[in-house]
Amino acid sequence: MDDAAAKQAIVDGMMAKSKNKSKFYFKDLAAMVPEIKTLHAKKLLGQMVNEEVLEYWSSGSTTFYGLKGAGKQHAGEGED
Repeated sequence: MDDAAAKQAIVDGMMAKSKNKSKFYFKDLAAMVPEIKTLHAKKLLGQMVNEEVLEYWSSGSTTFYGLKGAGKQHAGEGED
């Protein structure tokens, strides 16, 4: 699986589950592309954050990933 297909699979997986949740653990996103290794998945997610497809969200003790601009928390905090 090439990087573009892996990134699209992650976005599609997040969109499919977006009705129930907007923030995901790394392990949940890595499971969406089991064909690639964990370290490569981490690199792809970092690239997606840099490309502003995804964003980090921290609960204070745990870091989550979410689609840029999605979720109740995003609207509640008045973020751009």
